[in-house]
Order: sequence, then structure tokens, then C-alpha cells
Amino acid sequence: MESWFAFLSRINYFNSIMGKTLFHKVWDRHSVGILPDGSTQLFVGTHLIHEVTSPQAFGMLRDLGLKVAFPSRTFATVDHIVPTDQRTEPFRDSLADAMIKELRKNCSDFDVTFFDISSGKQGIVHIVGPEQGITQPGTTIACGDSHTSTHGAFGAVAFGIGTSQVRDVLATQTMALSPLKVRKIEVRGKLGPGVYAKDIILHIIRTLGVNGGTGYAYEYCGSTIEGLSLEERMTICNMSIEGGARAGYVNPDEKTFEYLKGRPYSPKGKEWDVAVAEWKKVVSDADAVYDDVKIFEASEIRPTVTWGINPGQGIFIDEAIPSPEQLPEADRASAKEALEFMRFKAGEKLAGQKIQVAFFGSCTNARISDFLEASKFLKGRKVAPGIRAIAVPGSQGVSKICAEMGIDKIFREAGFDWREAGCSMCLGMNPDQLVGDEICASSSNRNFKGRQGSPTGRTLLMSPVMVVAAAVTGQVSDARLVFAKS
Repeated sequence: MESWFAFLSRINYFNSIMGKTLFHKVWDRHSVGILPDGSTQLFVGTHLIHEVTSPQAFGMLRDLGLKVAFPSRTFATVDHIVPTDQRTEPFRDSLADAMIKELRKNCSDFDVTFFDISSGKQGIVHIVGPEQGITQPGTTIACGDSHTSTHGAFGAVAFGIGTSQVRDVLATQTMALSPLKVRKIEVRGKLGPGVYAKDIILHIIRTLGVNGGTGYAYEYCGSTIEGLSLEERMTICNMSIEGGARAGYVNPDEKTFEYLKGRPYSPKGKEWDVAVAEWKKVVSDADAVYDDVKIFEASEIRPTVTWGINPGQGIFIDEAIPSPEQLPEADRASAKEALEFMRFKAGEKLAGQKIQVAFFGSCTNARISDFLEASKFLKGRKVAPGIRAIAVPGSQGVSKICAEMGIDKIFREAGFDWREAGCSMCLGMNPDQLVGDEICASSSNRNFKGRQGSPTGRTLLMSPVMVVAAAVTGQVSDARLVFAKS
């Protein structure tokens, strides 16, 4: 019988010759040690903070008499609570005003870089990081926000964390995490007209389920993903968490390097060449071993809209809302709850469903490419009478470019209320909220009950172009038909 030592030696040998995924390469590079419970103490390359989950963490540091271990690796912005209609301080919301003041004080006291509203660099944390060149391949990134997986679009391993972990990272630049399995999600082929990155990720979540990624990191690949821009890849990685995955990423390539080159915090000169050489090394090996593989055909994906109360409850625009009995048994109770809350009936189609609000924004879809694409279809059209439509750039940088290109003018002339940068109606922790049981066509990432500020408000997730189509027609519409002559 083979000895235990011989068995371990054989396993170690095979592990040494087998290819690795990007996830495992980055994990191994940042591993400080293994803790008694089997979890890994992981070094955090970049820590992003905002005004909601950081005050308590800084308070804990003060109570313990600790400093921020690596302030140069921590960056802050204000996004969740900041009003988007007027920025005169003090804010009308006393809590919001107190939170921004607290963040300013903490960043000043602990020497943390803060992109304040007067900086011209403020915005949603997951948009600011990439556009400033802070988000880079081959590193670990943590932030006290669930959609931190967005940064995986650059080949980073990025995690959303809780307040106690924010404290740990501030104090030690490390955090404890259990190892993950890796699922390869290959999307191949050419997307049809009117189909976007948002449709891809909604379809993936619908297919694999909102809990399908539990215990996994998702690696997105395939010819379709490779053909997407970095901003489109961000949309897909952003919603990995909605499918239950702990992280989601795309291997870095020439598009990644082109996006990052010349940005404020990107390496410069000779350091740039060294950095790119290192970034290329973290790409998943051709013979990398995955715990699971799923394949999707791009040609089968159509514009997708959610009908329920979680992002997995979605259908193609030309499909009917399913009956709970048509779904797996584990999903039936939630489907019944969703139909009751949304006041929809199985067998109905979403196309033609009246809306009251159109929201264009969030860390999922409020980048320059989102506004540019939507503006092509919106130009010369008007928001339907009675529809409250708001457009919220994801950052001051996005807003500036939109102004330079005349995109903001197109939205304003169409009847959208053009706002300042922030999270806005995505989560309703600010004045931008639904009222009563309004139905909102939204480019955001979550359709949970009460997500947009009203406990009875109803959210339909869709791509930015589909939001524009709903805004100009006053109802959920197939953008391919609405803009057929554009």
C-alpha cells in the first residue's frame, strides 16, 4: 500500500505541473498564511472605502489605538448617500451630511486619499477605481460593498466585505477568507442586435440561479467576452454576486492594458512595461483545471428583463412570465411571492407593462459607454408624458466626458433629469427613491423588495438601451422594435 508520505509527494508533484487559473495564481501570491480554521490570511493589494461601511471600522481603530497599516493602499470616495440633485452643504438629509463629514475627518486623520465632491474625481467607488487606474490586474481588492466583484473585469480578484473586515484590512492590510472553487463560464459567438453585456449576465444568473455560484469564483471567458470592452466586462463582473459567486473576473488582455495606460494611478515609464509583463503572467494557463465549466451561446441570448424580486427571475422580452409550477421546486415559493408582490400573472408578457419611473445609473451601467450607446437611440426622441426619468453618471469623470460630447444635452432635451454622480436610486439611501408602488425600469443590479427606497416599489432590471426604450414609450418595450429605424 502506498505510504501517506508517498501519496502527498505524488499530489504535490501533480499540483506543480498542472496549470493554474488566474484566481489561484493571485490567491497564492497574496497568501500570508493558513489560519487554524483552515482559512487563508490574504494580503489585500488595494482597499476601497466609502461613507457607509467605514465609520464604524475607523471607530474600532480609534478604540484599539491603531493606525491604518498601509494608507497608500486605501482610497475613499462618497457615493451611497450623497444627493444627486443638489450638492450645497450642509445636505438636507442630516444623516448624509454627518456621514460625509465623518469620512472627511477619518481620511484626514488616517492619511487616506479621499475623492471628495470638490475633487472632480468623486463617484461610485466601482467606477472611480478603474477610471483612476487604481484597479489593476493580478492584485486583490476589497471594499465594504457587495459589488466589488466589478473590479475583476481587469483580472483582479475582488471581494465585497463587511464592516468588521473593513476594520481588519485598515489595521493589517489582510483579511481571512476560505478558499473558493473556480467555475469557468464560457460565452461564445456573436451577440444579436440590441443585446448587451447586461443581457448576458442576467441570462447567466437566470440559468445558473441566484445561489448557483455559492462557494465559487466565476471566470468569464470565450470569444464573446473577449470581444467586449472593459466597461462591458465590468457590467458582467459587477453582477457575479447576484449569482451567488464570491468573485468574478476576466483574464487581462491587450484591451485591459490599453484601458489602463496613462491613467492617474497606473504605472508610468519603465514601470509600465514591468507591470504589463507581470500582469500577463497571471492569466489562466491553457491547461488550468476548473471545478466546473458552463458554456453559453451568445446567439441564443435576447434582451432580458426581470419580472420578480431577485435578479435570477428574468425572461427574454418576447417570453411569458413563467408559472411557479414550471420552475424547479426550490424556486417555486420565491416565484409565488414575486408574482404576488409584483402583481403580475404567470403567462403574461412584460412587453407593454406600464412604468412610472426610468432610472439610468448605478455601478452596473453608468459608464461613458452606457450613456454613449443609449444616446444614439435617444437623440431626437422624448420621454413619454408622466414618466419620471433620471440619468445619473457614475462619476464626475463620466459626467465631464458626457458634457464634452453633448450626451447630457441629448438626455436633457429628451426629458431626462440629468443628475450629479452617485449611487442614486439604485439603493435609495439618498433622496432618489420610488414612491408607493411605482414600477421602475432600471439599469441597476438588484430588484429586491424595497431596494429603491419604497417598501412597495417594483423594480425591473434591464440594459440601459432597454431603459431608454421604456422611458420613451412609457412601458416595457423591446428596444429592437422601438429603435428599428435608428
